[in-house]
Amino acid sequence: MLNPVIEPQAALRHDATNQNRKKASVMQFTIYHKLGFAFLVTAWLIGGVNLIGNILIPEPPMHKSAMKAEKPPQMAPEKKMASAPAPTPAPPGGASSGIGALLAAADIGAGEKVFKKCASCHSADKGGKNKVGPNLWDIVGNAKAGKEGYKYSGALKGLGGEWTYDDLDGFLANPRGFAKGTKMSFSGVTKDGQRAALIAYLRSLSDQPKPLP
Repeated sequence: MLNPVIEPQAALRHDATNQNRKKASVMQFTIYHKLGFAFLVTAWLIGGVNLIGNILIPEPPMHKSAMKAEKPPQMAPEKKMASAPAPTPAPPGGASSGIGALLAAADIGAGEKVFKKCASCHSADKGGKNKVGPNLWDIVGNAKAGKEGYKYSGALKGLGGEWTYDDLDGFLANPRGFAKGTKMSFSGVTKDGQRAALIAYLRSLSDQPKPLP
Protein backbone atom coordinates (compact mmCIF):
# COMPACT_ATOMS: atom_id res chain seq x y z
CA MET A 1 0.00 0.00 0.00
CA LEU A 2 1.18 3.52 -0.77
CA ASN A 3 1.90 5.91 1.93
CA PRO A 4 -1.01 8.32 2.20
CA VAL A 5 1.31 11.20 3.02
CA ILE A 6 3.55 10.70 0.00
CA GLU A 7 0.70 10.70 -2.54
CA PRO A 8 -0.52 14.27 -1.80
CA GLN A 9 3.06 15.55 -2.01
CA ALA A 10 3.62 13.94 -5.37
CA ALA A 11 0.40 15.39 -6.67
CA LEU A 12 1.46 18.84 -5.54
CA ARG A 13 4.79 18.54 -7.32
CA HIS A 14 3.08 17.43 -10.49
CA ASP A 15 0.75 20.46 -10.44
CA ALA A 16 3.66 22.81 -9.85
CA THR A 17 5.53 21.36 -12.82
CA ASN A 18 2.54 21.83 -15.11
CA GLN A 19 2.10 25.42 -14.00
CA ASN A 20 5.77 26.18 -14.68
CA ARG A 21 5.43 24.74 -18.17
CA LYS A 22 2.36 26.85 -18.86
CA LYS A 23 4.15 29.99 -17.67
CA ALA A 24 7.15 29.26 -19.87
CA SER A 25 4.97 28.69 -22.92
CA VAL A 26 3.07 31.90 -22.21
CA MET A 27 6.33 33.82 -21.89
CA GLN A 28 7.64 32.39 -25.18
CA PHE A 29 4.43 33.16 -26.98
CA THR A 30 4.48 36.69 -25.60
CA ILE A 31 8.11 37.28 -26.78
CA TYR A 32 7.35 36.06 -30.32
CA HIS A 33 4.34 38.33 -30.52
CA LYS A 34 6.37 41.26 -29.25
CA LEU A 35 9.04 40.70 -31.88
CA GLY A 36 6.46 40.42 -34.66
CA PHE A 37 4.66 43.51 -33.45
CA ALA A 38 7.91 45.46 -33.30
CA PHE A 39 8.75 44.41 -36.89
CA LEU A 40 5.33 45.52 -38.13
CA VAL A 41 5.58 48.84 -36.33
CA THR A 42 9.03 49.46 -37.84
CA ALA A 43 7.76 48.67 -41.34
CA TRP A 44 4.80 50.99 -40.85
CA LEU A 45 7.09 53.78 -39.64
CA ILE A 46 9.42 53.44 -42.64
CA GLY A 47 6.54 53.40 -45.11
CA GLY A 48 4.92 56.38 -43.39
CA VAL A 49 8.13 58.40 -43.46
CA ASN A 50 8.58 57.74 -47.20
CA LEU A 51 4.97 58.68 -47.89
CA ILE A 52 5.20 61.90 -45.87
CA GLY A 53 8.53 62.75 -47.55
CA ASN A 54 7.03 62.35 -51.02
CA ILE A 55 4.10 64.57 -50.05
CA LEU A 56 6.25 67.33 -48.51
CA ILE A 57 9.01 67.22 -51.14
CA PRO A 58 7.49 66.31 -54.52
CA GLU A 59 9.80 65.23 -57.35
CA PRO A 60 10.56 68.01 -59.86
CA PRO A 61 8.67 67.62 -63.14
CA MET A 62 10.68 66.44 -66.12
CA HIS A 63 11.66 69.16 -68.55
CA LYS A 64 9.77 69.06 -71.80
CA SER A 65 12.94 69.01 -73.83
CA ALA A 66 14.14 65.94 -71.93
CA MET A 67 10.89 64.13 -72.74
CA LYS A 68 11.30 64.69 -76.44
CA ALA A 69 13.15 62.04 -78.35
CA GLU A 70 16.60 63.13 -79.29
CA LYS A 71 16.88 63.93 -82.95
CA PRO A 72 19.77 62.31 -84.81
CA PRO A 73 22.53 64.79 -85.60
CA GLN A 74 22.14 66.29 -89.02
CA MET A 75 25.07 65.99 -91.35
CA ALA A 76 26.40 69.24 -92.64
CA PRO A 77 25.80 69.60 -96.35
CA GLU A 78 28.82 68.70 -98.37
CA LYS A 79 30.59 71.63 -99.84
CA LYS A 80 31.16 71.47 -103.49
CA MET A 81 34.78 71.18 -104.39
CA ALA A 82 35.96 74.31 -106.00
CA SER A 83 37.21 73.58 -109.44
CA ALA A 84 40.93 74.08 -109.84
CA PRO A 85 41.80 77.27 -111.66
CA ALA A 86 42.83 76.80 -115.23
CA PRO A 87 46.61 76.68 -115.58
CA THR A 88 48.21 79.80 -116.91
CA PRO A 89 49.45 79.22 -120.43
CA ALA A 90 53.21 78.87 -120.57
CA PRO A 91 54.99 81.65 -122.42
CA PRO A 92 56.60 80.81 -125.76
CA GLY A 93 59.78 78.91 -125.21
CA GLY A 94 58.39 77.13 -122.13
CA ALA A 95 58.22 78.26 -118.50
CA SER A 96 60.95 76.76 -116.36
CA SER A 97 60.48 75.79 -112.73
CA GLY A 98 64.18 75.17 -112.06
CA ILE A 99 66.05 77.55 -114.36
CA GLY A 100 63.66 80.53 -114.30
CA ALA A 101 65.21 82.38 -111.36
CA LEU A 102 68.72 81.91 -112.75
CA LEU A 103 67.70 83.14 -116.19
CA ALA A 104 66.37 86.40 -114.76
CA ALA A 105 69.85 87.24 -113.44
CA ALA A 106 71.90 85.55 -116.17
CA ASP A 107 74.63 87.48 -118.01
CA ILE A 108 74.32 87.14 -121.79
CA GLY A 109 77.96 88.11 -122.24
CA ALA A 110 79.04 85.29 -119.93
CA GLY A 111 76.81 82.95 -121.91
CA GLU A 112 78.52 83.94 -125.15
CA LYS A 113 81.85 82.92 -123.62
CA VAL A 114 80.39 79.55 -122.60
CA PHE A 115 79.12 79.10 -126.16
CA LYS A 116 82.73 78.96 -127.40
CA LYS A 117 82.69 75.32 -126.24
CA CYS A 118 79.89 74.73 -128.78
CA ALA A 119 81.17 76.89 -131.65
CA SER A 120 83.23 74.10 -133.21
CA CYS A 121 80.03 72.10 -133.91
CA HIS A 122 77.31 74.79 -134.13
CA SER A 123 76.89 78.11 -135.90
CA ALA A 124 74.89 80.84 -134.18
CA ASP A 125 74.36 83.48 -136.85
CA LYS A 126 71.09 84.03 -138.71
CA GLY A 127 71.01 81.92 -141.86
CA GLY A 128 74.22 80.17 -140.81
CA LYS A 129 75.06 76.75 -142.16
CA ASN A 130 74.75 73.53 -140.26
CA LYS A 131 78.05 72.00 -139.14
CA VAL A 132 78.53 68.78 -137.21
CA GLY A 133 75.48 70.00 -135.30
CA PRO A 134 72.56 72.16 -136.52
CA ASN A 135 72.55 75.93 -136.66
CA LEU A 136 71.22 77.34 -133.35
CA TRP A 137 69.71 80.63 -134.50
CA ASP A 138 66.23 81.08 -132.98
CA ILE A 139 66.48 77.71 -131.24
CA VAL A 140 64.54 78.70 -128.09
CA GLY A 141 60.84 77.91 -128.51
CA ASN A 142 61.25 76.16 -131.87
CA ALA A 143 60.67 72.51 -132.64
CA LYS A 144 63.18 69.91 -131.60
CA ALA A 145 64.87 68.38 -134.63
CA GLY A 146 63.32 71.21 -136.67
CA LYS A 147 66.26 72.76 -138.55
CA GLU A 148 65.91 72.11 -142.26
CA GLY A 149 68.73 70.34 -143.97
CA TYR A 150 70.11 68.66 -140.90
CA LYS A 151 69.92 64.91 -140.35
CA TYR A 152 68.92 64.41 -136.72
CA SER A 153 69.30 61.19 -134.75
CA GLY A 154 66.25 59.06 -134.05
CA ALA A 155 66.66 59.80 -130.33
CA LEU A 156 66.23 63.55 -130.85
CA LYS A 157 63.41 63.11 -133.34
CA GLY A 158 61.58 60.93 -130.86
CA LEU A 159 61.52 63.66 -128.19
CA GLY A 160 58.94 65.77 -129.99
CA GLY A 161 57.69 69.17 -128.86
CA GLU A 162 59.58 72.45 -128.68
CA TRP A 163 62.80 73.51 -127.01
CA THR A 164 61.44 74.98 -123.79
CA TYR A 165 63.70 76.56 -121.18
CA ASP A 166 63.34 73.45 -119.02
CA ASP A 167 64.19 71.09 -121.87
CA LEU A 168 67.21 73.13 -122.92
CA ASP A 169 68.39 73.16 -119.32
CA GLY A 170 68.04 69.39 -119.03
CA PHE A 171 69.65 68.69 -122.41
CA LEU A 172 72.63 71.01 -121.91
CA ALA A 173 73.25 69.60 -118.42
CA ASN A 174 73.42 65.99 -119.68
CA PRO A 175 72.76 65.52 -123.42
CA ARG A 176 73.09 61.73 -123.42
CA GLY A 177 70.95 61.36 -120.32
CA PHE A 178 68.20 63.62 -121.71
CA ALA A 179 68.14 62.03 -125.21
CA LYS A 180 69.61 58.54 -125.03
CA GLY A 181 71.16 57.66 -128.37
CA THR A 182 71.88 61.22 -129.44
CA LYS A 183 74.82 61.81 -131.80
CA MET A 184 75.97 64.75 -129.68
CA SER A 185 79.28 63.85 -128.01
CA PHE A 186 79.40 66.92 -125.72
CA SER A 187 79.36 65.91 -122.04
CA GLY A 188 77.32 68.93 -120.95
CA VAL A 189 77.55 72.10 -118.84
CA THR A 190 77.34 70.96 -115.22
CA LYS A 191 77.35 74.35 -113.44
CA ASP A 192 73.89 75.88 -113.11
CA GLY A 193 75.05 79.49 -113.45
CA GLN A 194 77.03 78.82 -116.63
CA ARG A 195 74.15 76.82 -118.10
CA ALA A 196 71.68 79.62 -117.35
CA ALA A 197 74.01 82.16 -118.98
CA LEU A 198 74.32 79.92 -122.07
CA ILE A 199 70.52 79.60 -122.37
CA ALA A 200 70.18 83.39 -121.99
CA TYR A 201 72.64 83.80 -124.86
CA LEU A 202 70.77 81.28 -127.04
CA ARG A 203 67.57 83.20 -126.30
CA SER A 204 69.19 86.35 -127.65
CA LEU A 205 69.83 84.62 -130.99
CA SER A 206 66.46 85.68 -132.42
CA ASP A 207 64.75 88.63 -134.04
CA GLN A 208 62.01 88.20 -131.43
CA PRO A 209 63.48 86.61 -128.26
CA LYS A 210 60.94 84.52 -126.32
CA PRO A 211 59.69 85.89 -122.96
CA LEU A 212 61.48 84.70 -119.88
CA PRO A 213 59.54 82.35 -117.58
